[in-house]
Amino acid sequence: MKIQWFPGHMTKALREMEQNIKLVDLVIYVLDARAPFSCLNPQFSEILGNKPIIFVLNKTDLANDEQTALWSRFFTRENSLAVSLNSTLTNASKTVITAMEKLLAPKIERNKNKGITMPLRAMVIGVPNCGKSTLINNLCGKYKAITGDRPSVTRSTQWVKVAGNIEVLDTPGTLWSSFEDDEIAHNLAYINSIKDDVLDVAELSLDFIEKMLEINREPFLDRYNITYNADFRPVDYLSAICENRKFVIRGGELDYERGARAILDDFRKGRLGKITLDDCIPNS
Repeated sequence: MKIQWFPGHMTKALREMEQNIKLVDLVIYVLDARAPFSCLNPQFSEILGNKPIIFVLNKTDLANDEQTALWSRFFTRENSLAVSLNSTLTNASKTVITAMEKLLAPKIERNKNKGITMPLRAMVIGVPNCGKSTLINNLCGKYKAITGDRPSVTRSTQWVKVAGNIEVLDTPGTLWSSFEDDEIAHNLAYINSIKDDVLDVAELSLDFIEKMLEINREPFLDRYNITYNADFRPVDYLSAICENRKFVIRGGELDYERGARAILDDFRKGRLGKITLDDCIPNS
């Protein structure tokens, strides 16, 4: 299934990001830990330049722990640090503040020597539904940014004062205008960074079933009390799931739409186990 989704407000968001990047000291780049590579927006690279970056691997409660550790090492490089967290947990974001102070230590020291008190400013970026606003609220200790378990809740930029002398700029979740890699597009759809409303959810679920049989077979089969059959196509598994769950519509036909949404919802809520869709190869 070919996926493309780039609503008009994202063009505006990229333009505002380009204008505001000069106002900040560093960038907090929020990635969904289940698909860190797929969450890297190639258009962000053109905008960020050489700004220091904190890569936040968010939603670690839903991702494979070993893969999260590998991705954390991958993103920790010169001029960038990586932290792993679940931004729904109280005080989880303290590691972000620590990383910010470490990356900006030279500037903090210069300001201190000059007797200057200036706020440290960061821009928070990421694809839709990666948890940016939840992270900001965690940093603040209160609800200042609008959140929601769906993509494109934040539609405009907003400055928020957080701990101590720190201000962050919340930006709308932003994709890129054209997906050249179908696997990346599908991963973003699986983690709900692309609205279900613009997708053929039943067809998407067939691709997802195929992926689960490759990387997460036993937990997936156990969840739905079905047996692996090498001759089955993804639609055969979807049919079996609908039969087991008694998802039927008038006339006794199987309700594939309901079955598809149930499968994707189970993944998104961690009922299929801790899964990372992007495989990080050690020492890469």
